[in-house]
Amino acid sequence: MDSNSRFLLKSFRKYYKENRPIMPDRFTKREFGFMFFDRQFVQRHLGFPTPEDLTRFMIAQAPSHSYYSTAYYRRPSAPTMDEKEWLGADLIFDLDADHLEGADRMSYPEMLSRIKGEMIGLADSFLFADLGFGEEGVHITFSGGRGYHAHIPSKEVLTLGTHERRELVDYITCSGLSIDWVFPFQKVATSQVRTAAGSRTNVARDRLIPPPEAGGWKRRMREGLMYLVNDVCDLDPKALKRAYPAISSSATGTIVKMQEDVRSGRKRLFEKNNMAVLNRNTQEMLVRIMGDDVAPSLSAEVDKPVTPDIKRIIRLPGSVHGKTGLRVTPLTRDELTGFDPLRDAVPSSYSDEPVKITMKKDYELDIRGEHFSLSGETEAPEFAAVFLVGRRAADHGHLSEKKESVI
Repeated sequence: MDSNSRFLLKSFRKYYKENRPIMPDRFTKREFGFMFFDRQFVQRHLGFPTPEDLTRFMIAQAPSHSYYSTAYYRRPSAPTMDEKEWLGADLIFDLDADHLEGADRMSYPEMLSRIKGEMIGLADSFLFADLGFGEEGVHITFSGGRGYHAHIPSKEVLTLGTHERRELVDYITCSGLSIDWVFPFQKVATSQVRTAAGSRTNVARDRLIPPPEAGGWKRRMREGLMYLVNDVCDLDPKALKRAYPAISSSATGTIVKMQEDVRSGRKRLFEKNNMAVLNRNTQEMLVRIMGDDVAPSLSAEVDKPVTPDIKRIIRLPGSVHGKTGLRVTPLTRDELTGFDPLRDAVPSSYSDEPVKITMKKDYELDIRGEHFSLSGETEAPEFAAVFLVGRRAADHGHLSEKKESVI
């Protein structure tokens, strides 16, 4: 075990001596799993009959990562899944900043801010609004690393299978949404035409708009169309191309004609919930933008493989994350809004005592209300050093001292 691991192990053991892990619902039916600083394997298939048993384990072992199963088992400590006997599983949504577009160009605080916004959108727009879960039934947790989890332990979802859970993911992420279902064609007879064989009816195919009382994705797309119409009327063609890539290849003249058409029919569009006031080229351009650009922006970010997995293990609330030292923190929806992990998830058991570290590169850090500009061989309070060493931005100790000890 190297100096970094020894330092983190010592800090984590101090944390677990002062802090009890938060026991999940029906914990005696859960499997627990752990990773360690001084071992290379993952230890799974553990069960704990009492909270005290888990607390003693955490103090003695000081794991680097701690997990529990989203599933309930008749025999959670059995060595194989078949022997455990699956009874059901919480519904879990996992949001990880690593999956955000452009995450590789973001700083850690930027990632945390963006993924918190995604969690707020998922909770407010989908879990509470569309799916109808109450705030008390959705347990939000900061993962201690780069994301958030939403746990739903209600009996109504307990026995949902993989297929049903995948359908929920598809709904939230807008996967497979039919634009023709949202904006269906209305066929209207416009005229009778005489032919040699008799007569033929000309039929117009205009798009309908979801009515104000629509729910779910139809409501969401109606509101999105309102914003789009405002942009089409208010932005210049170049700005429209930047905002909506679906029309980036369209000629400027075509976009100008669409804008003129939308401006003239803007008021009547939503009075009649019908695009018949627009020419058909404009209708189809708007629908294309809605499908390609607007719908994805109205969806929520979730880790797609996690939710359908009915035998998943997930981070244990109240534990600390081995790559940051931050606490896996349960939150109410109200607490989530103002939550800052680098202020609110830094354990108080980490002291202000200076720790010698060697920075791998210059680093700016705001943590626990203090700002640090760090470079080279330096010192930082333990609460900052744990984060920096865990993130591999620094090594514990001074490089010069290590070289001297070798000589």
